[in-house]
Amino acid sequence: MDNTEWVMPLHIIAAAGIVINEKNEILMVKNNRRGWEFPGGQVEAGENLINAVRREIIEETGIEIEVGEVFCISSNTCKYPGYNGVKEIPTKIILDFICRVKGGTPRSSEENSETAFIPKNRVLDLIRTPAYIERYKAFLEYTGRPAYLEYVTKPEFQLKLKRLI
Repeated sequence: MDNTEWVMPLHIIAAAGIVINEKNEILMVKNNRRGWEFPGGQVEAGENLINAVRREIIEETGIEIEVGEVFCISSNTCKYPGYNGVKEIPTKIILDFICRVKGGTPRSSEENSETAFIPKNRVLDLIRTPAYIERYKAFLEYTGRPAYLEYVTKPEFQLKLKRLI
């Protein structure tokens, strides 16, 4: 069989963490493009998910964490035109983990202008990006079974599926 015309699917894999401190506050970053959100980012080639969450959170916030259970798996099933030399942004799969603080002091980074621990009940007042709102709601609703979300972000946000898995 000749596979020269077959193109393997391409997905960005990302991982993020809801980081909880001893006061039951949530670690948030003010992203330079999207506003307030919980920290995370793309998994790099050869990197596992746990190490990716740890790396992203310490890079973005200065906080060392213990990675716990997955509370949400999301699929952003749209592709859209890229930026900064990237032709097209592919679909994404995002795994969100519940994490605990191990050490460090909150600080800003190249990606965010502020880092702060926010009371759990104030977080939704700060988030403006619909996908992050839905993912944070999945955290608030978590009772031991992860949520699965499918959504598209372009041309406008649409939540297509939400269920427990």
